[in-house]
Amino acid sequence: MQTVLVTGGAGYIGAHACKVLKAAGFTPVTFDNLNTGWEEAVKFGPFFKGDLMNRADVDAAFAQYQPVAVLHFAALSLVGESMKDPGKYWRVNVMGALNLIEGALVAGCKNFVFSSTCATYGDQDGVLLDENSVQKPINSYGASKRAIEDMLANFGESHGLNHVIFRYFNVAGSDPEGEVGEQHVPETHLIPLMLDAVAGKRPALTVFGSDYPTRDGTCVRDYVHVMDLVGAHVLGLQWLLEGKGNRVFNLGTGTGFTVREVIDASRAVTNREVPIVEGARRAGDATALVSGSARAIEELGWQPKHSTLRQMIGDAWIWSLGPGYSK
Repeated sequence: MQTVLVTGGAGYIGAHACKVLKAAGFTPVTFDNLNTGWEEAVKFGPFFKGDLMNRADVDAAFAQYQPVAVLHFAALSLVGESMKDPGKYWRVNVMGALNLIEGALVAGCKNFVFSSTCATYGDQDGVLLDENSVQKPINSYGASKRAIEDMLANFGESHGLNHVIFRYFNVAGSDPEGEVGEQHVPETHLIPLMLDAVAGKRPALTVFGSDYPTRDGTCVRDYVHVMDLVGAHVLGLQWLLEGKGNRVFNLGTGTGFTVREVIDASRAVTNREVPIVEGARRAGDATALVSGSARAIEELGWQPKHSTLRQMIGDAWIWSLGPGYSK
């Protein structure tokens, strides 16, 4: 079985990626420092505890496992924090990625799948974003991801680093089989915050901003089920192993929902009310982010089969009622 190094494999998306990699016949090796990840989520292959900021850790992981490819998920990803402490995001995200890229090349591993973000596009209202849309991030998180995209392009030209970049939108839901799920400390994602409020684990859901120029005044986002998202990463990995070249793909559904529409869907799924408090807008939040994913559908053969609000909320609801992870 071919081995794949999965950075951030103990986190939300990385753990789901390890599950589908194993199902596809690969051996996923989780590389994680456990600052935000969970060792309990490492269920599908070996675990290497290491930090991307420490080049010796990176080199040791490549030497031990000799992977054919890297799936790079590890990153700081809190938009609000990135606005307050941009230096932290430039150091950790960009320098960590540079260590990983250079370590991969020294080890002769030239296939790299990168988890980027729609935040590289910034705030472009009323536009269905595709891979050719202008990138103009409005926060340091998005800017750091764009910088890593540029690094991949540079190393592709200079060292033949083969890479697929996925810019994806709001990831939601959990493994329908309940083996892994979404859990962050602190939690910042809308759907788990909402379901915690529904279950009484927090007093209420804060709706940040009700005066956006949208159909109900709240932000619009394009939600994609985590299992659809990681399925695309396996397709991207296979794309590289087949020698098809460097490519950027958006991952979304092409349909945006407001915060209040997500809340309405939750009522239908859980049959419970969502306690709400109104808050001010958060710095760095775009009004609307909706993806055009025709390229992934046409070229990768990707199909977002699970990405309905009902299933995303339903799978997340089942996971939220379970034991979760503990440290």
